[in-house]
Amino acid sequence: MQFGTPKRAPAQPPLMPWALEIQAVSSVEPSNLVRMLSGAILGCGGWVLTRSTTDSGRVSILFEFERAACVEIYTAVIACGVELTRNGHIRMTELCHCTRNQLSECGAQIASIELEIQTSPLKIAGSSAPGGNLPEQTR
Repeated sequence: MQFGTPKRAPAQPPLMPWALEIQAVSSVEPSNLVRMLSGAILGCGGWVLTRSTTDSGRVSILFEFERAACVEIYTAVIACGVELTRNGHIRMTELCHCTRNQLSECGAQIASIELEIQTSPLKIAGSSAPGGNLPEQTR
């Protein structure tokens, strides 16, 4: 019989510690956005696993990449006209800083991002009345 605290099995690291779910918005037309993002991700060495759009303008794209390319991926997403939420920017910044500080140990690890983007082209969003939603002094 053994007294004291029970021995615990060592904690297993998660299979993919950098599996991010990020929300964003964009004013780019959905089919153009999917095409631009897919090309940008592939150009940075990533892999697009799934991509889809809905009638309401929602774009979903799931992709993976080696962590060593995280700054390039982050830059490419922003360059395509995607505006990440505050939390999305924080998570991407954490990924980039962590990777930079431990590049030799984790640069070849795979990161995964599920990016959900609500598109709302400006010409549609502001066209409900003549003059759109512009303030009085700018009409």
